[in-house]
Amino acid sequence: MRGSGKKFWDFNSIFFIELVSCLLLLLLSISKGGVYLFIVAPLAVAGLVFTGYRIINLHKDVTIFLKGLNEHLDVGNLNNIFDLPMPVFVISDRNEIVWYNDCFRDNVIDGQDIYGMDISVITTTAIERLRDYPGHIINYKDKYYKMYTVNAEDATAGFYMFYMIEVTDLKIKYDLYFDTRPVIIMILIDSYDEIVKNIKESERTQILSDINRLLEEYVSKTNGMIERLERDKYFVVVEKQHFDKMKDARFPILDEAKNIITSERVPVTLSIGVSFQADTFEENELYARQSLEMSLGRGGDQVAIKTQNGFEFYGGISKGIEKRTKVKSRILASAMRELIEDSENILIMGHRFADLDAIGSAIGLARACKCLNARVNIVVDRNRCLANTLIEYYEKFESGDLFISPQNALDLINKNTALFVVDTHSPSFVESEDVYRECKNVVVIDHHRKMVNFIDNAVIFYHEPFTSSTSEMVTELVQYIGDNCKLESYHAEALLAGIMLDTKNFVMKTGVRTFEAAAFLKKCGADTVTVKKLFAGPMQDYKDKSKLVSSAEIYKKCAIVTTDLVSNSMRVVAPQAADELLNITDVDASFVIFEQNSAINVNARSMGGMNVQVIMEELGGGGHQTMAGAQIPNAKIDGVKRLLIKAIDEYYEN
Repeated sequence: MRGSGKKFWDFNSIFFIELVSCLLLLLLSISKGGVYLFIVAPLAVAGLVFTGYRIINLHKDVTIFLKGLNEHLDVGNLNNIFDLPMPVFVISDRNEIVWYNDCFRDNVIDGQDIYGMDISVITTTAIERLRDYPGHIINYKDKYYKMYTVNAEDATAGFYMFYMIEVTDLKIKYDLYFDTRPVIIMILIDSYDEIVKNIKESERTQILSDINRLLEEYVSKTNGMIERLERDKYFVVVEKQHFDKMKDARFPILDEAKNIITSERVPVTLSIGVSFQADTFEENELYARQSLEMSLGRGGDQVAIKTQNGFEFYGGISKGIEKRTKVKSRILASAMRELIEDSENILIMGHRFADLDAIGSAIGLARACKCLNARVNIVVDRNRCLANTLIEYYEKFESGDLFISPQNALDLINKNTALFVVDTHSPSFVESEDVYRECKNVVVIDHHRKMVNFIDNAVIFYHEPFTSSTSEMVTELVQYIGDNCKLESYHAEALLAGIMLDTKNFVMKTGVRTFEAAAFLKKCGADTVTVKKLFAGPMQDYKDKSKLVSSAEIYKKCAIVTTDLVSNSMRVVAPQAADELLNITDVDASFVIFEQNSAINVNARSMGGMNVQVIMEELGGGGHQTMAGAQIPNAKIDGVKRLLIKAIDEYYEN
């Protein structure tokens, strides 16, 4: 085989050891004589014959393999394979190099002798990946090669031939192209108006100067450029190689911005949108704006990166800054009034397993629609509603068919029907996806942090993640949606119940506007004692909650409960238990995992020290920084617990 035939007698260390061992045994048996000569000597001879047979067959198999490749490639004669002007080598089924041509020896391994060595001396890439079409690029001795596999149909099984094409120059230019690709970055100062409100002009100038200096120094570490578009918005372009370093460092600019403190002790936070995978500058700029909107929709203080499969998020661990102005509420109330007056009928729908906030905000919105003389219904599945006590309380004052099932709602839909979705913005979480798909005019009113999968066809998308509850948002809208819209006491109590639920009785996520809304509802006749009774539950629920709390285990300042408890009230008891666990010292977050309706449910709560929304998103869910959840179908409790612990570990690592 062109001078390499002798290599087959010594290239494999295993064969060599076998030969030496068998030979020594034979000599030992002859010298000892007696029993050794009759027992050991035949075994040693058999070993010598078998090893020789394997070596000869190996030589023959490789020759047959190469001849088969010769016929398969139609190169004329066997020598043409040896003389191919590209590196070629053959490995066995044990990944050992059994043959290579002169070009491989001279141009790749620089005249070394690597017969019998593992292919890992050339590349650590898995053989299966090397054999995948259309080949794979490897790096060896500062050169890049594209590797291809060729198999002859009639060749002996167990051998693979690789040929290599040097692509060093192409790979360098390829990497340079992607390293220097432009990355479009949009930066917005969160709640700029609230930050500079009621401060001196000199201080306002100083704050803007500090922010400008911070951003300019951050970008100056690259060869990029930064341009201020508006008083609170910046446009940045950097190369991909520098952006990767920003990403690996997890965007320290987010934390550095918080060191700029205003006179009212309000830290500066930034929302950042990024795009770089589009084909044109125009598309990248559009996607960067979408990413910025996504970052703002999730509460700000974070980076949203547009990817081919959605978005990546970094940061988002601080609380959003409350906007004290109600201008947006007044403008949107006017737009909603026009839509209501132009619609033939109105449907209002919350999320599945509707709670007091979903039903309370729906009742308040329905009252506003009736004040405008609109036909209105609330779509709810009462068999799985968690706020039936509120519905029953409302029906004591107003009988009729305000609450209808999703099946009956489908019969009322026409082209002039408007659908108001409250307390959720995800099409997969609504009470009825069929009702949502049938309605062409959709309005969304929600306060949860924005998810990647959101309702993107809404004619009005009223989304305020800093607000305590959807009931608070509706309370403000009611005040502007109609001059003659008056809430009765039971309407006000329904809205107040929603606010109290999501604020945990005005403890969590409350702002000035939250108390203003509560004061307005109190003025309308809301009775706090009556509202408190809407939260009451049976004795068994209290016992079940106590069982869950007592079974909790602590992991990295997180209280985790897993239970196989079967109860029709688990969707009420589990979040109550999660809230109760936050009263434990040094517990930043709580998680309750239970099974219901062939799915594993996770309720997550925190006091703000931990962003449970980020953790639940790793499990396919979402929610708020302090209140979130997830549903994992076709899973086991232990498996979900492992996923949760992994998500907690990643949260602390990042």
